[in-house]
Amino acid sequence: MRSGLLLPLALALWVSVSWAATRTPYQQILHHSRLRGRHQGPNVCAVLKLMGTNQKYLPNCKMWYHRKICGKSTMITYECCPGYEEVPGEKGCPAALPLSNLYETLGIVGASTTQLYSASSNLSAEITGPGSYTIFAPTNEAWASLPAEMLDSLVSNVNIELLNALRYHMVNKRVLTDDLKHGTTLPSMYQNIDVQIHHYPNGIVTVNCARLLEADHHATNGVVHLIDKVISTTTNSILQIVELEDTLETLRTAVAAAGLDSLLESEGQFTLLAPTNEAFKKIPPETLTRILGDPEALKDLLSNHILKTAMCAEAIIAGLSMETLEGNMLDVGCNGDELTLNGRPIIANKDVIATNGVIHFVNELLIPDSAKTLLELGQDSDVSKAMDLFRRAGLSSHLTGNERLTVLAPINSFFTDQTPTPGRNVLRDHIIKEQLSSKYLFHGQKLETLSGKQLRVFVYRNTLCIENACIAAHDKRGRFGTLFSMEKLVTPPLGTVMDVLKADDRFR
Repeated sequence: MRSGLLLPLALALWVSVSWAATRTPYQQILHHSRLRGRHQGPNVCAVLKLMGTNQKYLPNCKMWYHRKICGKSTMITYECCPGYEEVPGEKGCPAALPLSNLYETLGIVGASTTQLYSASSNLSAEITGPGSYTIFAPTNEAWASLPAEMLDSLVSNVNIELLNALRYHMVNKRVLTDDLKHGTTLPSMYQNIDVQIHHYPNGIVTVNCARLLEADHHATNGVVHLIDKVISTTTNSILQIVELEDTLETLRTAVAAAGLDSLLESEGQFTLLAPTNEAFKKIPPETLTRILGDPEALKDLLSNHILKTAMCAEAIIAGLSMETLEGNMLDVGCNGDELTLNGRPIIANKDVIATNGVIHFVNELLIPDSAKTLLELGQDSDVSKAMDLFRRAGLSSHLTGNERLTVLAPINSFFTDQTPTPGRNVLRDHIIKEQLSSKYLFHGQKLETLSGKQLRVFVYRNTLCIENACIAAHDKRGRFGTLFSMEKLVTPPLGTVMDVLKADDRFR
């Protein structure tokens, strides 16, 4: 009897898991929203609304419990799920929206401005007749937020400019959220110019970086998706935008010198965090000159500003880590309406769409360790006091040149008011004559210092030491040198055991 029940239960569980696995991220958060709103009645979705704004988000689990988006507080509202409407006197949203043509559906779902412009441009004749279309319909607020001169130019030339703009929001087939795959493009009905689709793991879907607000409103001749912006055509690659933008003149020169032109015009979906001219001016001139004159360092620098996937601002509602082409991880987040990189609001202009990705303008350089000198690695770090001692001892040329070296720098907490200031010769014993990586050090290995002394490596179960001092943190690898953070100053051996005994009066 028990075994007879196990098979149906197992099948039911398998079907449930399989169904969940096939749902898109958007469908998953829509399902979660329906579950949160089910106590309000059938077909009710819970929505998080940003306090003081009209911005709404379908919540995933994390958003639901944190009740915050980009650090801002939200309030819970309950609305009819897409495709349903209320019935007077009944609980929830029991009635499916009437199925009508696309033009009438625009009015039903609240996109009355798009509907009005469809009528004035005579697009309504097309979307009331036979066919199968998809319309990414901007909300009324999206149209109202356009610059006045842009809106005036559209509505003053309805038969060309406005019609073309609307047709760029259309696709000549029915496209549901199932089909809105991340990184895909769809040919619009305006000269087949593509619109870019991004479908992120947090359930947010964007069209040319406009966020999809409500999806899959069915019509007899297609489907309507509400979006939060009026999108514009793009025919330029990332490289072409860099070449045309006056504020990216220094970046343009750097890209050419690093040989990254072909990458930024290639097919794909990238995010370029484009440093402006002002960003380059913020670093010391000698640092900029050094990097611009070193193709390898320059390539590392620019690769640290390119993400491996297209990331629209609207998709960032919390913190996440993104990998750059250089291999570093950047913490991308948001604070209110501002995007942040590594916790700093340095993005000046966001969501400039290109045919092969998206550009965000940044007003500070993101210099990776691999493009830094040893001195730059140690500045503003937990070994800054030691680096200052090296500089004052006249050893800066070793820390800023192209010698392959490793610096053993005691951490700041080692130095107190009572710590004797180490002399130049002692500090020379903290510079190894080769560029090392701690992962390749082995027990008994000998390392030669600038002063010609030999330091020994000791490997313990949980610790890696050089003579009497152990490595306190992961090493930083720069352009030519590596920096080891040490727990204290290293004391080179004073000779053999017998030499030490002979030198100590207590053992005579």
